[in-house]
Amino acid sequence: MLEKTNQVNLLFDFYAPLLKGKQREYLELYYLDDLSLGEIAEMHEVSRQAVYDHIKRAEKQLFEYDQKLNLAHRHEKRMEVLARMNELVNGLAESETRDELNTLLHQLSEMD
Repeated sequence: MLEKTNQVNLLFDFYAPLLKGKQREYLELYYLDDLSLGEIAEMHEVSRQAVYDHIKRAEKQLFEYDQKLNLAHRHEKRMEVLARMNELVNGLAESETRDELNTLLHQLSEMD
């Protein structure tokens, strides 16, 4: 369950703007704010089943977006490459070159 929660949270970071209003709102309340279905239902004056249905549709939509766009996987790969580059740069002997490369790597990592 924790793995699914982490995966949904990651996909939500990338694709939340593409979700419809209630789907985005219910998913955020459920996964990010850790509210129960009952709490969300009470807050919005709908049934727990309605909240559940919106969340399940939103999850499905997130996975479909990622299957097509693959942003999460590309992000993870980019982070792996940056981490390896950091290791190599920190192994350099020349301090000035290492500092300049670290600055560039930091700028690159901030582009996401």
